[in-house]
Amino acid sequence: MEMDSSTRTIYIPLLEEGTPVARPTQAISLGGDVFRVLATSDYDPTNETWQYPPGTIVRCAREARDGEEIWVAFAQIG
Repeated sequence: MEMDSSTRTIYIPLLEEGTPVARPTQAISLGGDVFRVLATSDYDPTNETWQYPPGTIVRCAREARDGEEIWVAFAQIG
C-alpha cells in the first residue's frame, strides 16, 4: 500500500450519544480510504466515546452531508 502521509479531516462516529453523531478529527492518510486516527486537542475519553479512538487505523467512506462530501470512518483495520 502506498503511503502519502497527508493529514485530512475525517469523522468518527460517537457511541452512547442517543442519536447518530460523528466527531471531526484529523487523520493521517495511509493511502486510498485508509487513515490513522489522531486525537483532537480537547480529546477526553471520559467525556466522549469514539467508536475508533486515536491511534486506530480505519477504513473510511465518502458521504454527502449538508451538501459537502466528507470521509466517515466505518471499519477498524487490524
